[in-house]
Amino acid sequence: MINLSTKSAEEFQLPELPQFHLAISQLTQALGIPRDLLASDEEIEYAWKDLPRELHNIPITIRGELMARMCVAVSTGLFDSAINYCWNASILQLREKVKNFGLPVVAQIIRDDFEEKHLLNLQDSKLLELCVQLNLTSEDGYFFLDQCRNIRNNFSAAHPTIGTLNDREFIIFLNRCVKYALADSTSPRGINIGSFISAVKGSRFTDQQCATWVERLDETHDAQRELLFGMIHGVYCDPASPEPARINTLELCTAYSNKFTAAIKSDLINKHSEYIAKGDETRHLVSQQFFEKLGLLSLLNDHEKHTIISKSINRLRTVHNEINNFHNEHPFAERLEELSKQSALPKTLQEEFVQTIVDCYVGNGYGVAWKAEPYYESMIRSFSPGEIAIMIKLAESECILGKRIRGGGSCRQNFVKALKLIDVASIHNSVQAAYEKLIK
Repeated sequence: MINLSTKSAEEFQLPELPQFHLAISQLTQALGIPRDLLASDEEIEYAWKDLPRELHNIPITIRGELMARMCVAVSTGLFDSAINYCWNASILQLREKVKNFGLPVVAQIIRDDFEEKHLLNLQDSKLLELCVQLNLTSEDGYFFLDQCRNIRNNFSAAHPTIGTLNDREFIIFLNRCVKYALADSTSPRGINIGSFISAVKGSRFTDQQCATWVERLDETHDAQRELLFGMIHGVYCDPASPEPARINTLELCTAYSNKFTAAIKSDLINKHSEYIAKGDETRHLVSQQFFEKLGLLSLLNDHEKHTIISKSINRLRTVHNEINNFHNEHPFAERLEELSKQSALPKTLQEEFVQTIVDCYVGNGYGVAWKAEPYYESMIRSFSPGEIAIMIKLAESECILGKRIRGGGSCRQNFVKALKLIDVASIHNSVQAAYEKLIK
């Protein structure tokens, strides 16, 4: 007897085809029916030869009784029985995936009671629809498995048939069941939405608690992740949310932001846009902060980016012009540098941005905020050709900065130092001559 469950996928092979053809011929002769009413010896041989290729892809834990029965059915040419065993194994595996996902979570998603008895009573067609909804199978998987369901209903031993299947049709049926239901024994685990939101709104996460929730987010599927991140964005933007809830939200989103899919980003932008459409200024401003802190400023439109970065520029300029700027300037410079790295600067801001950075870096003749210098230098090195041109033209302008540069001393020295941070290849031809004159 063949024990399919004890052989690894790498070792898997079937024995030689049992010699049942004589018994089949004798049986049909005894019954007085034509031999060709059953599968031919050639069809049986071809099906048996192709079986190992498909069975190889089924995990050992799933190669149980139904797979053994299927093989016995194939060996005698009973393809209608074989597809029935194969289909039943597929349905059992899909049910197991739903159970692993979590029946209480399924109930939350479908917004209805869903216990094991509901799963067992679910029609095959509804089970396939549920698996697509839970992302346990793909749209392609649903399409091909639904075709298999129709074949099983009309061509298997489960019901009176409307026709017969040959060896190739059976192998195609088996291949689709294996590929979309049986091959992968793992399945995503759903997250209990109530528990998740309660945890986020509770006390500050410990490192272990945050890591646990990130792990659970990894284990669930894209559709639920999209739902959950959209929900905690709402928690972050809610004026009634306590600060620990906002920090918990940021920790989870920061840990996962590099894995945000296009669908998650799109959903966050849609929710952000809804606040604008409804005129909810409070939530809109907090939502802007959410995108800033996650380094996702590039997702916002130029108008919003202009507003956010302009505020940061104005704060830096205000601090720079105060008495204690040497001590207080660097956090504001650091913040502006963070924002400038997240997205290309809107053209409407370029001149204001360049003038403020260069002004702060050059100083007023009494010194500069040395703690802020690394941030200014980083931003100057990142200037676009257009921003470099603006910087060079500042030295020829009649603004206060231009007069300081032309006045010599430390202001001119610092400006030349700033020019040397620029890649010469990025200098536009229109300001090349002015650059060479200044650098000398």
